[in-house]
Amino acid sequence: MRVMKLNEVINTTGLSRSSIYAYMAKGVFPKPIQLGPRAVAWVEEEVQGWLQVRLDARG
Repeated sequence: MRVMKLNEVINTTGLSRSSIYAYMAKGVFPKPIQLGPRAVAWVEEEVQGWLQVRLDARG
């Protein structure tokens, strides 16, 4: 399993930080895992799956 820090998630998805957190609050974007008291990261497979759903939905 590979994890991605916020900057990599931003670069991969093209979303801004605020958009990522807004989508997480709505329950439509993967939530990060806690790595430490002040560090989080996203599971790469979950972010890639989120992107794939969007690609599939465009027809």
